[in-house]
Amino acid sequence: MVMEWGISRNTCEEAKVHKEMPYACVSSNSDCVTNDFGYLCHCSSGYKGNPYVVGGCTGGSVGLVVLVIAITCAYLIRERQKLHRIKKKYYRQHGGMLLLQEMKSQQGIAFKIFSEEELQHPTNMFDEKKVIGRGGHGKVYKGVLKNDVQVAVKRCMTMDEQQKKEFGKEMLILSQVNHKNIVKLLGCCLEVEVPMLVYEFIPNGTLFQLIHGDHGQHISVSTRLRIAYESAEALAYLHSCASPPILHGDVKSSNILLDGDYTAKVSDFGVSILGPTDMSEFVTYIQGTCGYLDPEYMQTWQLTDKSDVYSFGVVILELFTRKKAFNLDGPEHEKSLTLVFLSAMKNNRLVDILDEQIKNDENAELLEEIAELARQCLEMTGINRPSMKEVADKLDRLRKVMQHPWTQENSEELYNLLGDSSVPSTGIVTTENFTIAKKAAMGLELGR
Repeated sequence: MVMEWGISRNTCEEAKVHKEMPYACVSSNSDCVTNDFGYLCHCSSGYKGNPYVVGGCTGGSVGLVVLVIAITCAYLIRERQKLHRIKKKYYRQHGGMLLLQEMKSQQGIAFKIFSEEELQHPTNMFDEKKVIGRGGHGKVYKGVLKNDVQVAVKRCMTMDEQQKKEFGKEMLILSQVNHKNIVKLLGCCLEVEVPMLVYEFIPNGTLFQLIHGDHGQHISVSTRLRIAYESAEALAYLHSCASPPILHGDVKSSNILLDGDYTAKVSDFGVSILGPTDMSEFVTYIQGTCGYLDPEYMQTWQLTDKSDVYSFGVVILELFTRKKAFNLDGPEHEKSLTLVFLSAMKNNRLVDILDEQIKNDENAELLEEIAELARQCLEMTGINRPSMKEVADKLDRLRKVMQHPWTQENSEELYNLLGDSSVPSTGIVTTENFTIAKKAAMGLELGR
């Protein structure tokens, strides 16, 4: 026996407009069906439950959706915890705990340990459009922190295990470097596989771009000499005033930045090697840049302060010849700027390789002195090279000679400037004595 029933004798259409009896299919996911006895209510396809109550018909897939959401949330929580553990591992591995303790114990250190998130936002998740520099060690991104401070974030590619272990200790020392001609290291990020460095942003690009850029800009001898002096002062500070001494290891024109006033700022010392007290025990495997590499280092794999001196000698050549340190497109005998320069010096043909902008009789003596200084920096053996302090002092003397309005009439002022005891007792300053005094100011030997 089959039983059929209906809510009322009305059809679905009639029931929906019937005023005396309310429409029974009140669930939002229900359908009305008319039969011989009136109309009935059923849950719509894909739904189950009671169509006669509000919200009575529910989808069969809701439970599955809830289950999927629950599993997803659990997975995300687990992954976040896993990521947190990994970040914590990297932080400790890179000496973060030691660095933090030392920073707390030494008040006044303007150095911050950044989280990865704090650097992701300013660089737009390290967007390629934010890249302002590339090199063998990694990429440099421009960013703006929440306090509107512009920064350059260096994201290194690789670092060996020993470097990772020493990283925190080195950061503590580098954070205390404070010199007007050195780019300030503001902080680092340790919770990533390879630590990131955060520097102050320097707006006018690199010395390489100034020298070799296609901008048609005239660069005076005095500007070149000033930039050379400021860069030498910075390296001399790292070698002589930092404790322990800091060896740069990759001195080149692209690692010398220029600020708004075109003041030189030596950068990338964050990948420097901290110099040991006993240089004879110091062996490293720093990868420098072709054209700047110390030939003695290439033979011994021993990096010293004199390796930086050699590389700086190449920078001096770049400044005053406006030629690249290494020219892949040139003939074999002209690929290395150093070899071209040494050949020119040997054959007394310095003028052939100087930048056309600075060739004139007024600069001749000064340029010869600069060339001689560069030659000394480029000695094959480090012991024969001057120290960076000596290089800076020589450049400073040359700079003062150029800045002073040397004339026959103010030659006595020259003696006062030099503190020279050779002023004639007669008070008469002869041309010969003036020349001697001027040469003394330029750091020349009196016998030349």
